Amino acid sequence: MKTTKTLLAAIALGTSLVLGGTAAIAAGKQKNAEDIDFSFEGVFGHFDRAQLQRGYLVYKEVCAACHSLNQLAYRNLSQPGGPELSEAEVKAVAAEASVMDGPNGEGEMFERPGLPADKFASPFPNREAAMSANGGAYPVDLSLITKKREGYHFPWYVSPFIKLVKGNGGPEYVRSVLMGYQEPPADAAKDAPEGKSYNPYFSAGPWISMAAPLSEDSVEYADGTKASVEQMSTDVAAFLTWAGEPKMEQRKSMGFQVVLYLILLSVLLFLTKKRVWGREPH
Repeated sequence: MKTTKTLLAAIALGTSLVLGGTAAIAAGKQKNAEDIDFSFEGVFGHFDRAQLQRGYLVYKEVCAACHSLNQLAYRNLSQPGGPELSEAEVKAVAAEASVMDGPNGEGEMFERPGLPADKFASPFPNREAAMSANGGAYPVDLSLITKKREGYHFPWYVSPFIKLVKGNGGPEYVRSVLMGYQEPPADAAKDAPEGKSYNPYFSAGPWISMAAPLSEDSVEYADGTKASVEQMSTDVAAFLTWAGEPKMEQRKSMGFQVVLYLILLSVLLFLTKKRVWGREPH
């Protein structure tokens, strides 16, 4: 009983720290991401289609100039559970990309317009070209960024319970980094690396090679939503979460059905056992 109370207390403490938006400092100088409620969180969470479409626009207009999305195919944009673009829209999006293919009948590689079945085209032909164009820094692939990066950092005895309730905070991390550019404190400014910006939410920070990518009205949303930095950061974080797990809604639905099935099966097995063995002496 004492152990159970201790575990419940730890869960309550961890959850209150996260939901309260604590800006605790993790190991090093990284701040915990600002916690917000995304529509896809929780057992019954689901993606907001309009938000995914806005987030894709932000990625396409801003992020895609440097960051690849290698694990995602254009056709995924039209599949259930995602932005759900029309097939015509997906074909048009894919056709804007130039894809290396081949060899042809003469044994040579050639470029062609993209097709829905193609993976998202990378903005650079190789890692060296990407680093050369970005001052020596490598712009990471964003396919699994919300799974790779953790937004919440707490002591080991609290962290597992936070992750159980709120996940690893990957979407919150992306959002906080995009919104977290600021002037460095006086004691840090004197040691500022050349060409870097101050961002206390950055996992390898607080100095980041990427300049602030978003500014007010960087994109124009078709639905009339105001394209503030906060709005764009939230939308693209949601889109990248979907990109990392396009089948999330199906997984949650199947998981819920499996749990119901197991509960029903357990009840039936218990009743069967009582029926068959209930009158037998023990």
